[in-house]
Amino acid sequence: MQFQIPTRTFNLRLVVEKKDLREVLQYIPQFRGKIFCVLIEAGLLPEPAVAETLLDLAVLEDLGVKLVLGVLGGDLKDLYDWTLECEIMAARVTRPITDPLAAQEVKEILHRGQSAIIDASGILPLDPEVVNFAKLIGVSKLIALLENSILVNGEPVHAIRAADVPAILANQTVDGRELLAAAAFACHSGVPRVHVLNGRQQGVLVDELFSNEGVGTMVHADSYRVIRALREEDIPELLGMIGRVVRRTKLVARNYEDIQRKLGDYHVMAIDDNVVGCVALHPYPSENCAEVACLYVKQAHEGRGYGIELVAYAELIAANKNIPRVFALTNRAADFFIRANYTQSDLIALPAHRKLQYEASGRDSLVFEKILRA
Repeated sequence: MQFQIPTRTFNLRLVVEKKDLREVLQYIPQFRGKIFCVLIEAGLLPEPAVAETLLDLAVLEDLGVKLVLGVLGGDLKDLYDWTLECEIMAARVTRPITDPLAAQEVKEILHRGQSAIIDASGILPLDPEVVNFAKLIGVSKLIALLENSILVNGEPVHAIRAADVPAILANQTVDGRELLAAAAFACHSGVPRVHVLNGRQQGVLVDELFSNEGVGTMVHADSYRVIRALREEDIPELLGMIGRVVRRTKLVARNYEDIQRKLGDYHVMAIDDNVVGCVALHPYPSENCAEVACLYVKQAHEGRGYGIELVAYAELIAANKNIPRVFALTNRAADFFIRANYTQSDLIALPAHRKLQYEASGRDSLVFEKILRA
């Protein structure tokens, strides 16, 4: 089987063009030195999609990812030849993936700086033999590029905790039930992350790996999306993130020292440990209230409900501190706070010191408040 493969230099340019450059770059240090096992149904997928996948694998190899390519179907020799056309530093494994000795051979190939090509035919993509092999070689990601993908209620779900899979299978309509269950089993067995992708989609590998939300289904055993306390090293990221809206007077201006002084008030949402949103809770203990402030979600992540999650997290912190009431000031997000069950109020809802700050600022913000407990 012969087809023309574009040059890898051209493909690397496409990687950057297709994704926001900062979003791509943040993953490079995370991926370098990690082992990715990529399973591909080569005999069932369109040739152009397979060709682009191989080019993307070449880019990953250039970035320092240690690659193991498992061929689920099709001609193993053909696929190996195509890896050479893409200038992937590939070596064929002499044993199939089901052989207990295959893992050691793969480790030796990876250790000498090559990528491994292994026969994974005759079994299902996430069979226990594959999972055991993945654990033995120490993969960070087990990626399956298949003819069919996973859908929940007819829609893709981009990230699922392995612990949530039984409830999803019991209560939702799932296309690819066996795949989802097998991915959860792999995570419970010690594989950190399993990605199930539609291999018919050209460029799917880059779109999945170099974006926070991805395009396929990732089942994960570790923390993928978390809200955590702001760290001092996060402050430049936070300032850069909110700078645009501060300039447009939608948020109060803050500098490094302002945030550093109240570091404990700030929390960020991180996806793959990349900061995508923030919120602050400034308490006023003497007046039994707290301000929900500095709420922001990056443009690329808007419309996913992250803002509501951040506000709910701030409210939970307030409730845990026995603060009965929270308030927020906004000049553009009134509809958002109404959806979050806040009630429009007036300046009487503000603590005395905050009211003076508001009057001195000259801003036309509306005041919203929410009672957390009587």
